[in-house]
Amino acid sequence: MAQTSPTIYVLYNANASLLGKLDYSVRKLRASAQNSPCSACDLTHGGLSLTETKEWAATKQQIPATVQQLHRDQLSPELRDFVSTNSLTYPMILGRQPPGPLQFLLGSEDLARVSKDHGAFLSLLFERAKDKSIALSKL
Repeated sequence: MAQTSPTIYVLYNANASLLGKLDYSVRKLRASAQNSPCSACDLTHGGLSLTETKEWAATKQQIPATVQQLHRDQLSPELRDFVSTNSLTYPMILGRQPPGPLQFLLGSEDLARVSKDHGAFLSLLFERAKDKSIALSKL
């Protein structure tokens, strides 16, 4: 049976490997508070934590879609090709309403603006998804 519910992809500006985590930690510690190397990491993990925040877990429950959180080295060939072909910069949020194509929803600047405000994140995500015909509706 074909999937009909939407998928939201949270793509981090970090790799999942041990070296990737160490590299991200160094970049995070050297960056200013206003210039985070991965605002998606800030949104979901509060920065350097290896576990999701309770706030993100609650936020994710309000997204009526499958939410996949992926590091750069975990992307499928399709996701990697989409990012490359469109010259996109990590971190980002992509979405898909099957059977349609992948859609760019939020970029690094968008995420930087809302990474500390989950309500603002949800509002912007729902707005952008609607603009791209991805059927997210507030529960």
